[in-house]
Amino acid sequence: MAAQITVLDLLDRYFEVRQLGSSVRTEVVAGATTFLAMSYIIAVNPAILADAGIPPAAAAFATCLVSGVATIAMGFIARLPLAVAPGMGLNAFFAYAVVQGHGLAWQEGLGIVFVSGLAFLVLTLLGVRNAILRTMPPQLLPAIASGIGMFLVMVGLRNAGLIRAHDATLVTRGDLTAPSALLAIATLLFTTTLLARGVRAGIAIGILGAALVGIPLGLTGAASHPGGGAFDALFALEIDAALSIGVLDIVFAMLFVDMFDSLGTVIGLVKKARLGGSGDQFAGLGRVMGVDAGATILGAMAGTSTMTTYVESAAGIQAGGRTGLASVVTGGLFLLAVPVVPFVGLIPPFAAAAPLIIVGAATVGLAREIEWDDMDTAVPALLVMAGMPLMFSIADGLAMGVVSYSALKILRGRAGQVSWLVHALAALFVARFVFLG
Repeated sequence: MAAQITVLDLLDRYFEVRQLGSSVRTEVVAGATTFLAMSYIIAVNPAILADAGIPPAAAAFATCLVSGVATIAMGFIARLPLAVAPGMGLNAFFAYAVVQGHGLAWQEGLGIVFVSGLAFLVLTLLGVRNAILRTMPPQLLPAIASGIGMFLVMVGLRNAGLIRAHDATLVTRGDLTAPSALLAIATLLFTTTLLARGVRAGIAIGILGAALVGIPLGLTGAASHPGGGAFDALFALEIDAALSIGVLDIVFAMLFVDMFDSLGTVIGLVKKARLGGSGDQFAGLGRVMGVDAGATILGAMAGTSTMTTYVESAAGIQAGGRTGLASVVTGGLFLLAVPVVPFVGLIPPFAAAAPLIIVGAATVGLAREIEWDDMDTAVPALLVMAGMPLMFSIADGLAMGVVSYSALKILRGRAGQVSWLVHALAALFVARFVFLG
């Protein structure tokens, strides 16, 4: 018993659990909640990477292994409740734009991911990424968090089948009579009720409940995971191709998108968790960026696309997670999922729809901190909030905000009120849109 108390005390002291107003039990629940909210990546990432030619079993193994190791590293090194996994959108960019679009082998594509990860790490060690974070206009921070909330809501509604794409109106109502949509709505109401009654594990209970009900109804979407070839992608990357002149623009594009996707996500999550202290708002986030970059390098060697900090970490934060202990739990569950990938992959997208909507609703509320009476702030903030979900890109939404904020300050003769780095970032964003499409 004494040894158990000693272990708990050590955990509490290292992660500053009680100091941050949390408890070991709360952090464990939060870590499990984050894992359940993002566990869909175990099934979805291999499905996307298969279109690039990577064996699904190998991609699933790499997803679990690298997500586990990187998220545990995030917990111990950065000591923040942030999870790391292959980025959605980034994996599609890898499969369809990099590999298929340029006629490359998937091994060459992984080489490009590796090189971009190295560049990412160098920029982190030089302090470039942290400098960008520190000079980000504070007026845009609530908008970034709110934009991520809107992004989560849109993903949740789509996963639930409540909305779908439409050629004329861009988006429209889904089939509300579909069993998966009805179950997603029931899960949303059930989970919200649990949270309203103070049940901290409400989100985790909701996800598990939806998955368990969906299995006998045949709504899981898969009976088994493709087997064989789990180690086929290990160290299969080919770096030589990534250094050729013909693909340097691809390396730059991947680096650029990953950098600002990560920046936007981290800013929003830290704002959501209210972990930033006055005068040192981004303390420790240099370590976050370092882990993020290292994870991409490790992911390329294991056989998966670019790794990034996950917006679904907000689910664990909503469940009370405030320390790196939550990340250690999340990472541990990813490692435990390695031998049981077929079962974890059975959690369907609609099972995670309700928590995404709930977390999004809570995060969008930060919009009340925006100075809506100041047009210099209001317009860029609105572009950030609308751009992230409508462009389906955290990076592009962030770009819209930074470019418009910089332009308005210049046009009003107030350029000096903003750091030169903000104007430089705006110029880079414009260049990226013009030259890289």
